Amino acid sequence: MIYEQIDRNKRKTYLIFFVFFLILVAIGSFLGLYFFDNLYAGIATALVIAIVYTLITYFQSTSIVMQMNGARKLKSAKDAPDLWHIVEDLSMVADIPLPEIYIIDDPSPNAFATGRDPQHSAVAVTSGLYKMMDREELEGVLAHEISHVRNYDIRVSTISVALSSAIILICSIIGNAYRWWIPMRDDDRDNNNSGAIRAVLWIVGLVFAIIGPLIASLVQMAISRNREYLADVSGAELTRNPQGLINALGKLEQSTKPMKRVDDASAALYIDDPTKKKRFSGLFDTHPPLDKRIAALKKTFE
Repeated sequence: MIYEQIDRNKRKTYLIFFVFFLILVAIGSFLGLYFFDNLYAGIATALVIAIVYTLITYFQSTSIVMQMNGARKLKSAKDAPDLWHIVEDLSMVADIPLPEIYIIDDPSPNAFATGRDPQHSAVAVTSGLYKMMDREELEGVLAHEISHVRNYDIRVSTISVALSSAIILICSIIGNAYRWWIPMRDDDRDNNNSGAIRAVLWIVGLVFAIIGPLIASLVQMAISRNREYLADVSGAELTRNPQGLINALGKLEQSTKPMKRVDDASAALYIDDPTKKKRFSGLFDTHPPLDKRIAALKKTFE
């Protein structure tokens, strides 16, 4: 059943990447019409920016994501013995290389995994989670993250973060474009339509600046939600102790303290929403509700 779910997730992932492509084409069309007076030039520019940005993020994903989230790398088991040995043991059970291990100095309990494949992966936990969880619960959380690595969820999530960041970057550029709009040329200064064009640019740019991050978040939500359920089940199977993860998720549900430093592009990587926003009944959350995840685990292993 788990392998069937992985296959379904892969098919959904291809669809999501196709949607990303359409969004980039739409943004590129706008760039082409208003900056280059050439539709195809704009589309090509948007795609080049997205591809280059995605490749850089993909191959440098661990260092970039960890830097964005203020994580520090553990050099040896002496830095955090329990954390190190749990990750080491779980990696052996999952039959994957030992991931790099990071700690984020933040009192809010949370954790995530990243990388492009099991050979280039990393896990991170906050200092708050490390202090809050007992060994059984910490093992449950880390098994969840190791499952993301083993199931290649981190590859999809990393590409998603890269594409989302590219869309946010391009939309941000468009949103501020009115400050350096090209009709500063001499032949445009006397054009009566210049003011109207600049107004249209500002309005459309503002719309892109607003909906760009929203679209990126919605796509990440579609990727993240299914994988969280799968990683919960896979993690519980790794430890052969679902109660550890159930208890850990229960503690995360009771915690209402958001993280001090949250990067929007990588927020969906965490085991729980790092912003702790519970508005709109979870409509725009990148994570499924913790109570539903707990119920799913109990149902699966009852």
